[in-house]
Amino acid sequence: MNFLESVQMAGKTLLSNKLRSALTMLGIVIGNASVIAMIGIGEGGQKYVNKQLESLGPNVLFVLPGNRETQRISFEVPKTLVLQDAEAIASQVPTVVGVAPELNRRQVVTYRNRNTDVNIIGTTPSFLSVRDFETAKGRFFSEVDIKRSNQVVVLGGDLAEKLFGNSNPVGQQLRVGNTSFQVIGTLTAKGSSVGADYDDAALIPITTSANRLVGKNSPYGIALDYLVAAARDSDSVDAAEFQITNLLRLRHKINGEDDFTLRTQKDALQTVGQITGALTIMLAAIAAISLFVGGIGIMNIMLVSVTERTQEIGLRKAIGATEQDILLQFIIEAVIVSAAGGLVGTAVGVSGILLVGALTPLEASLSPVAITMAVGVSGGIGLFFGVVPARRAAKLDPIVALRSA
Repeated sequence: MNFLESVQMAGKTLLSNKLRSALTMLGIVIGNASVIAMIGIGEGGQKYVNKQLESLGPNVLFVLPGNRETQRISFEVPKTLVLQDAEAIASQVPTVVGVAPELNRRQVVTYRNRNTDVNIIGTTPSFLSVRDFETAKGRFFSEVDIKRSNQVVVLGGDLAEKLFGNSNPVGQQLRVGNTSFQVIGTLTAKGSSVGADYDDAALIPITTSANRLVGKNSPYGIALDYLVAAARDSDSVDAAEFQITNLLRLRHKINGEDDFTLRTQKDALQTVGQITGALTIMLAAIAAISLFVGGIGIMNIMLVSVTERTQEIGLRKAIGATEQDILLQFIIEAVIVSAAGGLVGTAVGVSGILLVGALTPLEASLSPVAITMAVGVSGGIGLFFGVVPARRAAKLDPIVALRSA
């Protein structure tokens, strides 16, 4: 028999047992679909997080109080970064064009009979330019509001809608905790970014936050949760990082390890890439177990098929079929089952990725490499797990096969 005849005979044999062939393919279908979907979803998640980080701007630097070891072992935020540090960076670092310090606390905001627990952000007028926000209504607070510790508040877009509906909140009075504030403006909705949702937050002057809500809890001034500095451009980030580090070490009189942590968008992207990459590999490895299980299923069914077709094998060998012919037919059957399962599984996996992309914020990410590898591996699994049954069928003695049939 030539190769084409072997393929035709293998196809007819599989079609004569449609239900068995379909159930045999099921393990490969699930395995392929899982591998492709997990890799696609993992890459989509990585793109989503990277996009969120890039929305901060390529020239943004974050300065946090405490070094990495302190942040790891302490539940309380160290009080090593103060408002005067932010002012010094803004005035003395030539590669920085703006600094936005932040002092965050959660408080209940109340307007008439409506109240909600939100993040109250104490900051400065530089917040708009550094974090790339715009006012939708009214105005943002000014340096005068900072100096006088005025009780004014700017609402995020979602919070304004939640408290005031379609009415204009500018000029209205609301309570933050037990303190009355006047609404002077709202921000344009921008969406959450890396876990920070400014649309559902209220912004007040940082001095007001320190005097009315948080208190001055550092002997050196107003302790900050962190500050955000904007470098002149993306090419100035490294220089800004170097200059900020030197300035803070001088101000804090540091001879040994820093008492602050400076992170750039590049650092965040690298960290996120490592985490999401490891998670994608882990998910793909778990899903690949289904392919292995599917291969064992193919081998089991092929072994049963050899037992059932003992008489057929004996007759074929009695009329001149060689061991190579029998071996080739059974291997072809196993490869057809696994390759067909791989194609169906690929279609299911791609459909799953597109569905996730349509229903969630994650981008649909189709990896041609993952698809090619999954289909190739599924075909290889059929070849690998089909060899044992095929060799068993090829080694049958025709006289013994006919006698035992």
